[in-house]
Amino acid sequence: MLFVGIDPGLNNTGVGIIRVDRKKISYVDHYLIKSNRSMTVLEKLSNIYRLLFNYLHNYPTEYTAIEDIFYAKNIKSAILLGQVRGVLIGCLTQLNITIYEYTALQIKKAVVGYGRAEKEQVKRLVFMHLNLKDDLLKMPDDCSDALACALCLAYNIERENVLQNKGNTIR
Repeated sequence: MLFVGIDPGLNNTGVGIIRVDRKKISYVDHYLIKSNRSMTVLEKLSNIYRLLFNYLHNYPTEYTAIEDIFYAKNIKSAILLGQVRGVLIGCLTQLNITIYEYTALQIKKAVVGYGRAEKEQVKRLVFMHLNLKDDLLKMPDDCSDALACALCLAYNIERENVLQNKGNTIR
């Protein structure tokens, strides 16, 4: 079974895909959806939708986790991030994928065991969990964050039986 994790961002949205097969978790792929800084907000949102929709056609999955908004520097940033999440949710719903959302604290706790872990510590442990080579450490942080989100979903489904409404499901 494939699990997709998404780290939303207006300029960079990270997507990470893992496979869970008989309690073995392995890395499948990652993808960075980049928007050109010269694009308008509407062009960026359209770009995110189109690229994610096309990308996920290559990876049939039933479950996705999106990092929830837990902090924004200002109200405008929060609104823009909310718009990105709305586009992502619309795209995933169109693809008939069940969506779960987790805060950064929940993701870090699932991957590292500590909710206040530093970004570099999370990335290292994502690599350990997925048995990735160090040369992939050049992976964009948005993508390693997305993989951490996918791991959180996989662990929660296994440990807490999220599929029976013990988590925050959108669909």
